[in-house]
Amino acid sequence: MSSDTVDGDTRPEPADPGRPDTAELSRPARRQAEIAAYVVEHGSVSANDLVEAFGVSVMTVHRDLDELERQGVVRKYRGGVTAQPTSVFESNVAYRLNTAQAEKSALARHARAMIEPGMSVMLDDSTSALALVDLFEDITPLTVATNFLPAISKLTGLRDITLVALGGIYSATHDSFGGMPCAEAVEALHTDFLFCSVSAVSPTHAFHQEEEIVLVKRAMLRSARTKVLLVDHGKLQRTALHRLAPLTDFDVVVVDEKTPADLVQALRDNGATVEVAPL
Repeated sequence: MSSDTVDGDTRPEPADPGRPDTAELSRPARRQAEIAAYVVEHGSVSANDLVEAFGVSVMTVHRDLDELERQGVVRKYRGGVTAQPTSVFESNVAYRLNTAQAEKSALARHARAMIEPGMSVMLDDSTSALALVDLFEDITPLTVATNFLPAISKLTGLRDITLVALGGIYSATHDSFGGMPCAEAVEALHTDFLFCSVSAVSPTHAFHQEEEIVLVKRAMLRSARTKVLLVDHGKLQRTALHRLAPLTDFDVVVVDEKTPADLVQALRDNGATVEVAPL
């Protein structure tokens, strides 16, 4: 963590090997990267927490938070800052990458069994679908289409993958491409599978906080033969601002085994085909 105590301090600061990619940043940018990591780790913190943790002034903390909010990394609220989702805002990708990792791995393993070599697969910009990429190596050749930059980066390193990178308007918050240009690129395709996720699921519908994300996900639903929704138990019994689709629009809804049996039954009672992935 940064050791400066006043604005403008020019004392040298040792490199932090635990924070990759920060060594070449300026002092403010390096501190902002560390603050972002701290907020992601803790979910929500107060400005005073950051003052104490980083040894900088309240003014410096607020200036750094303003910049991080401008980048879409955090959201400020009265007295503090958060990386956690709300019914209106989705959490940033760094936060999502570090939540429910065991559950997402279980969902990916279950989904992987549905794929055979030679198929075409579409992945949305969810971290649940991203977990599938690490399992593709032994089921190639595959054609994979995605708008998620972390997935694109991983897929470029795999052999026998035909990668279709779905471009559009880049969002730093989601590290993905979206908007109408992306939706149009999606609609030019027809894949065997879509593997996707959402931020909230009620007993009857899938929801997402952001209209631009919903636009692309709906295009993906129209462009795949078999549609699979991957949902960890933490997303159930929740809603968000925009209703994406009824759960019956998905051929399969995969949940992890931490999902209470009564919730699984409620989904089935409302017409969804539900499969439970063991952890």
